[in-house]
Amino acid sequence: MRFLTYNIREGGVGRAEEIAEVIRAAKPDVVALQEATHPLEVERIAKLAGFRFSGSRQSHSTGFLSNVPVLNYAWRHPPRTRHALLEVSLADGFPRIFVLHLRAWFSNWTERQRARELRGLLDGIQQQLTNEQQAFAFHILAGDFNALAPGEVFDPSPMPAWIRGMVWVSGRNIARSTISMMQSDGYLDAWRTLHTDQQNDPGHTFPVWNPHVRLDYVFTPAEYVSRFTACEVRRTPEVVKTASDHFPLFVEISSQ
Repeated sequence: MRFLTYNIREGGVGRAEEIAEVIRAAKPDVVALQEATHPLEVERIAKLAGFRFSGSRQSHSTGFLSNVPVLNYAWRHPPRTRHALLEVSLADGFPRIFVLHLRAWFSNWTERQRARELRGLLDGIQQQLTNEQQAFAFHILAGDFNALAPGEVFDPSPMPAWIRGMVWVSGRNIARSTISMMQSDGYLDAWRTLHTDQQNDPGHTFPVWNPHVRLDYVFTPAEYVSRFTACEVRRTPEVVKTASDHFPLFVEISSQ
């Protein structure tokens, strides 16, 4: 399965053609969307990009496009969460997909909020696994985590002054508890699994005009990480630089 996660910024309003061109160029089977807050725009993107199935809800950040048959999908709102978690069940043999978008802003205060939010999402997934007796053991979590991974270099100097100020007053560095929680819960990161050289392969996805942070991730439980066969930050075609403020993240996933 060829999979793409993409924050399309502010619902993609006025940029449907550009977003669709970026998506078409990656040739994904399934796309996870964030900031997909305008269903009519998502429907237009789906049509322009050639997808048979799509889903979004007014004022909900998470949405999807798919050419793989979709059995069902639903938005779930576990405790302590800001944006609803989107769950997409695909045809047999494909992973279940959970699309998330955690709250933004760089500070240790917002990182604590992201960690609480993620804890609620992960607890909800684990409860569902228990209820369904591991029926969807192979699953992926994808989206804009708005969080930094442990061990990766963080340079705030390209950021706006107000963000640098928030970083400074909250401890001069940003905690990494959100992504640490994913790791502690047994999830592995597609990008860092396949690109181990952090210095030469930083995987920065934001912002497109001066990429210097990695905010977009795809995770799966450790026992399935061998199914990640490719991972790429999509920086082509040229229109990707105006379609959104994020580069999309592409992952290729094998069936076994």
